[in-house]
Amino acid sequence: MDTYAAMTAESVGEILVAAGAEVQVRSGRSDSYSAPREFSFEVKAIFPNGMGMNVVARQFNYRDPWEAKGRVNDLVDVMLLRDGSLTPLPKGYPWFQKVDEECGLDEERLKEIVECVRKVNVKLYLLQEMTGDM
Repeated sequence: MDTYAAMTAESVGEILVAAGAEVQVRSGRSDSYSAPREFSFEVKAIFPNGMGMNVVARQFNYRDPWEAKGRVNDLVDVMLLRDGSLTPLPKGYPWFQKVDEECGLDEERLKEIVECVRKVNVKLYLLQEMTGDM
């Protein structure tokens, strides 16, 4: 079994705040199986450059058979937003190339994406739209 770090809404929010984003956090599922939401938590962030991220942990993973202490989120999905709409990153970045969502990310890969999005120069969108690359 892979040993990923467990993530919570708060820990993901802290990663984003440390990168300079404004963050909103909400939990989905409660500790009860009858909770109606399809995700464990959701974290929305907006960076000073105007780029946004929506991080969703869709379901819990179980590390022990009776859930005594093994109910965790260790993988998340991230959607990238620009001007309130889903968007890929301009060419030349290692993430979000021709896709607006990266799925199944562990904490280390999430940190890499946050750092990448934080540094995006949004003028590249205009430049690549003018040249036909986007």
